[in-house]
Amino acid sequence: MTISNASSTGFTWTKSTYSGGQSDCVEVAHGALSAALPVRDSKRTDGPAVVFGGDAWAGFVAGVKRGDVA
Repeated sequence: MTISNASSTGFTWTKSTYSGGQSDCVEVAHGALSAALPVRDSKRTDGPAVVFGGDAWAGFVAGVKRGDVA
């Protein structure tokens, strides 16, 4: 699922703590949707957001922590 204009949602977006103050990271809207997590590009706040199901997001995070995803 995608949201075409993420800035129009009214969600509270949080930037990744790994961004190091740079603008090349993602933002997430924790708790905005039940059992799902919207994710958007921090450089394009008015662009689309991709919505991940809880299990898919947990699998992605686990893969990043293992070093499977760079």
